Amino acid sequence: MLADTVYVLAKLSWMRERRIWPNGLRYLWTDAFGVVLLVSLAETLEQPEFIDEAHWVVAEVDRVLGRRRGIRIGEEPDRDGQYFHYLAMWIYALAVLARHDGRYRDKGIQLVKQIHRAFVLPGRGVIWKMKEDLSGPYPGYGLGALDAFDGYVSYRMLDEAALGEEIAEMAGLIDRTVDDLVITQDLGIGMMLWMSHFFPDEPWARQQRRRCLTMLDRMWQRPGYFCREPRQPRIRFAFTNYGVSVGLQAVGASPERVAALNRYFEEYRSGDDYDAAAITHVMACSSHFPGLLTRTNGSLV
Repeated sequence: MLADTVYVLAKLSWMRERRIWPNGLRYLWTDAFGVVLLVSLAETLEQPEFIDEAHWVVAEVDRVLGRRRGIRIGEEPDRDGQYFHYLAMWIYALAVLARHDGRYRDKGIQLVKQIHRAFVLPGRGVIWKMKEDLSGPYPGYGLGALDAFDGYVSYRMLDEAALGEEIAEMAGLIDRTVDDLVITQDLGIGMMLWMSHFFPDEPWARQQRRRCLTMLDRMWQRPGYFCREPRQPRIRFAFTNYGVSVGLQAVGASPERVAALNRYFEEYRSGDDYDAAAITHVMACSSHFPGLLTRTNGSLV
């Protein structure tokens, strides 16, 4: 498990100077990883000022993205609507911050109660994207393949007792879909590996961990990246590879490939907006220092 806090502190300083993160535009996925990163730094370095900064990020997300029910995807105009998997990642971040302030557990439970019934179709699945007021599915979007897993894990990490009914509903959806689920997208594989490490002996976790690791073997490219899909060997994204890195580290697999992709993407430039995007650099920090993204660095349950 990597714990390169020197890299992370330098990267955070660089991002702050350029107003990339945490003082840039809000984006829920990135902010969720960022809050976990800040709490991880506070605990590892014994520097409580990072907890203060995590409090500030949560307050800014509430101020900028918070809605009467749920949380908008991002601050930019084209990032409207709500993604369930973003909300689930944010719930996990609140669970991590609740290690230091129990009010964030209550806040997370309140969020689940706001969104669960809007996103979940009983016995069918979880809607991938909803309109911003949660009045209905976002036009053109269907059910998410991984969303029941996202909810199952994040709810359990937050409070198994308070969310027992919702957790059972997600478990039922997992049972319906897991046998047919074959993930071929890099970040989806990374996140499934990450989710599988929380309850590694449950059948769905064993099955998906095996499938995902086999699929990644087909996607590895020299000199050091996972392609987007098996049939797209030249397509690569830094932030999705960092997500795969987190997943591999969570299950203790392929440390040599984790090191190789971290080296590769320090030099690689895509030539588009992703080169300066917060998601690229915050997730780079998570790849170099997963911290409380993993149970081995502090069980949340």
